[in-house]
Amino acid sequence: MSNLTASLKRRISVVAVASVALLGLSGVLPPAGAADLLFRRPASAPVLDPFRLPDGKYGAGNRGIEYDTGEFDRIVAAARGTVVFAGPVARSLFVTVDHGNGLESSYGFVGHILVREGEEVVGGDLVALADGPFHFSVRLHGEYVDPEPLFGSRRVVVRLVPHPVQVRRGVGLR
Repeated sequence: MSNLTASLKRRISVVAVASVALLGLSGVLPPAGAADLLFRRPASAPVLDPFRLPDGKYGAGNRGIEYDTGEFDRIVAAARGTVVFAGPVARSLFVTVDHGNGLESSYGFVGHILVREGEEVVGGDLVALADGPFHFSVRLHGEYVDPEPLFGSRRVVVRLVPHPVQVRRGVGLR
């Protein structure tokens, strides 16, 4: 596992632990942003080409995931963030979303852009329509990282236990 992937997993773990602590101490749900750190897949299409970090600056590989989308398939934001770029690069259309803490996702080789720079998005918001296969990548502090470990959902199970003082006073379990 690369140092960047390990670093990203540690950051997500810290947020998860902090969220559970907030839940336990305050009795309310964790902040909305904490739950959005896990990414959702940007398309429902199968993967054509998975992440393969090149062995050098110009080596063969894939710095993201290529999805087998068809014309007008939906491409959604992977997580909450701010659109920092939406436009052409070398005659291809790209969208980049800043998720904070140096984490950015990019949606490339899309057919139609549906967001503007400066726009706030949440996971699942429509950002583009495909025009064939499209490329999804994630960068942490400018370095490409494998998006796959970010996908998923977090389920927090909270088990309440009686406080020893309450049990002694007869308020706890009976």
